[in-house]
Amino acid sequence: MVEIEPLVILALALGPGVFWAWYFYRRDKLNPEPATLIVKLFLLGVLVTFPVAFVEGFFGLFITLPLIMGVVIAPIVEEYGKFWVVRRFAYPHPEFDEPMDGIVYAAAAALGLASLENVLYVFAAYVTSPSLALGTIVVRAIFSVPGHALFSGVWGYALGRAKFAPAEERSRIVLQGLVLGMVLHGIFNFLLISAEIVTYALAVFVLVLIPGLWLLANRNIKQALERGHR
Repeated sequence: MVEIEPLVILALALGPGVFWAWYFYRRDKLNPEPATLIVKLFLLGVLVTFPVAFVEGFFGLFITLPLIMGVVIAPIVEEYGKFWVVRRFAYPHPEFDEPMDGIVYAAAAALGLASLENVLYVFAAYVTSPSLALGTIVVRAIFSVPGHALFSGVWGYALGRAKFAPAEERSRIVLQGLVLGMVLHGIFNFLLISAEIVTYALAVFVLVLIPGLWLLANRNIKQALERGHR
């Protein structure tokens, strides 16, 4: 069995979140945001994981079905937690001055939460074996970690649109984006849970949902950049 130092595992577990935060940051070609603000949102995303976990744990006292917790409760609580961070600390900021900013800030907060979540999953696997931890890092780096940014990017784009929309339309735009992000997160979790029982669920997850999320993200980024040119 290959022995890997815990600090190396920690670095590898944090790596995907940092990489994807950088990736989405670089997609803002018009007016990149201050790196310090991105780091702040990332760290706030880490911190909001604790109240999110507390709320999920509270619901877990009454809801014993893993499917309900994974498909309904977790997506709602986690997406709202990330949304609250961006709405509270980024939306009023003077640097939030174009639609694309909503996607970038949402991705930063989402990847903060995803990074701490990733560390917990990876070290849980590490207790069993270092090789299982490495496998967990690879799979989550490709799917789960960027998945958080893709879900949140949906309501992030809605925030970006809403900030420059007429006042009477803002609540509707934001609510639609937040609900859609939660629904996509729920579908993601449902397919992952179902894949343990139904084989084709994994095929739908890999061949339909993941490409669809990336297509949606790229479309939103393209439209956000176009709106920023106006």
